[in-house]
Amino acid sequence: MNIKTSVTSASEVTQETQRVLSDFVACLSEQLLGQSHLVERLMIALLADGHILVEGVPGLAKTRAIKQLAAGLDAQLSRLQFTPDLLPGDITGGEVYYHDFEGSQFRFQPGPIFGNLVLADEINRAPAKVQSALLEAMEERQVTVAGQSHDLPALFLVMATQNPIEQEGTYPLPEAQLDRFLLHVRIDYPDEEAEAAIIRLVRSEEENRSDTNSLPVMSKDVIFRAREQVRAVQVSQAAERYMVALVFATRYPERYGDDLRGKIQMGASPRGSLALDRASRAHAWLKGRDFVTPEDIRAVLHDVLRHRLLLSYEAAASGVTADAVLDELVAHVPPL
Repeated sequence: MNIKTSVTSASEVTQETQRVLSDFVACLSEQLLGQSHLVERLMIALLADGHILVEGVPGLAKTRAIKQLAAGLDAQLSRLQFTPDLLPGDITGGEVYYHDFEGSQFRFQPGPIFGNLVLADEINRAPAKVQSALLEAMEERQVTVAGQSHDLPALFLVMATQNPIEQEGTYPLPEAQLDRFLLHVRIDYPDEEAEAAIIRLVRSEEENRSDTNSLPVMSKDVIFRAREQVRAVQVSQAAERYMVALVFATRYPERYGDDLRGKIQMGASPRGSLALDRASRAHAWLKGRDFVTPEDIRAVLHDVLRHRLLLSYEAAASGVTADAVLDELVAHVPPL
């Protein structure tokens, strides 16, 4: 009897958490019209405790997305504008010399990386040395300065942006840096209906109308509770084998024909498998399920693996994209 009551209570807690998150996502989508895919991917990154790289032309509400999310979570937002003259210490912070009535000493002055949500804007405009300053923070959730390690907040997410059409003055992200991102999301223009709705939304905000939709504030504890529930989402052996088969197909494309073999130079690492598992569980939880299906895996596959594939020179020269290669792999690898 007691066991049944505890199970029911746990189920009710999960349903309530999903309801709160669902309402929050709906309100966030109203503030980011035409970008429902980005909103869902932001929530997956939050629930899977990962980071997200967003690529799209200027003006697609990338900055607005992270600002609205921070406002809705009552979280500290830090913005890093990546430029060629940026230094690693501008990100991490450093030791500052203080002299007062207590004496002289060096104290650590935290940099903007110590926010809850960090917007790394136009990340590919800074050289590799600066980009590498993010590696420890994104993977270890700490920053080491002058031999001392400093922990980052429990709620910590980096959302980096890059604009694909502005190639002059950019630096390619190192493979190690790309691999730290749970998701690489590409966004596009909204449709006509959403575009008109965006105009009305911004006009309404400019007029300070009382009926303007406002994002409700949600406690950070909801995110932490949801993360525990996401970790409890079940992954069957069949689903697990399907994930592994898809990742291994990126490493050994010759198993599926000479055409695929000539397109991939390097496949996804085990970190890609782990990311696929975490993102699939988060996606299943958002859809109200406590188990992962092949549809969950395929839903996040492109965003998880597109930045982890290194295409061959011939494929890149022919205009083949990572998404097209992943489409072929999905067609060749059936659920087990």
